[in-house]
Amino acid sequence: MNTISDILFVISNGLLIPVIFLLLFLLIKSLILIVGFYSEWQRNRELSSRLQYLVKHFDSNSILEIDIDRSNAQRSPVVKCLWDLVLHKEDRVYCEHSLADFQVDVQQQLSKNRILIKFGPMLGLMGTLIPMGPALVGLAAGDIASMAYNMQVAFSTTVVGMLAAGIGLVTLQVRQRFYARAFNALEFIFHKLIDE
Repeated sequence: MNTISDILFVISNGLLIPVIFLLLFLLIKSLILIVGFYSEWQRNRELSSRLQYLVKHFDSNSILEIDIDRSNAQRSPVVKCLWDLVLHKEDRVYCEHSLADFQVDVQQQLSKNRILIKFGPMLGLMGTLIPMGPALVGLAAGDIASMAYNMQVAFSTTVVGMLAAGIGLVTLQVRQRFYARAFNALEFIFHKLIDE
């Protein structure tokens, strides 16, 4: 039995370095996300106000003159879907397919946030539990310096994992609200275009 527990101890200690690197990677990804989030939030706010204007003042003759840049279609699933609806308004099936594709594209956009939310705490917990074994061994041996170092690693990995998850959660909530409103507006525009 001691041999099996020694093997597990060695394996878990060997995972500490990859866990720390993955946590640092998640932290960098979350910092990149938060830096680019402000400009994305501003673009989405502007796009949302234009969509709401289209909903309130819908006119099929002037819909082609809307001030929404088509070059953003590759970057924004909302713009891509809107232009698909406008350009293919005679084909109901194509428009329904475009709305379904919009939902798939949104899920793909939100997956970056969900990875941070799920893997941040998981890796943080692994980074907490792995050094606890050596810390307890150091405590039993009377090596307080080793115990203190391992406890420092344990707590810092928890904080980094929760920070990455927190950034992912906040940005996910804002993005989900925007995409839900955008989907409602796109669905309204779709029905107005088709009913004409």
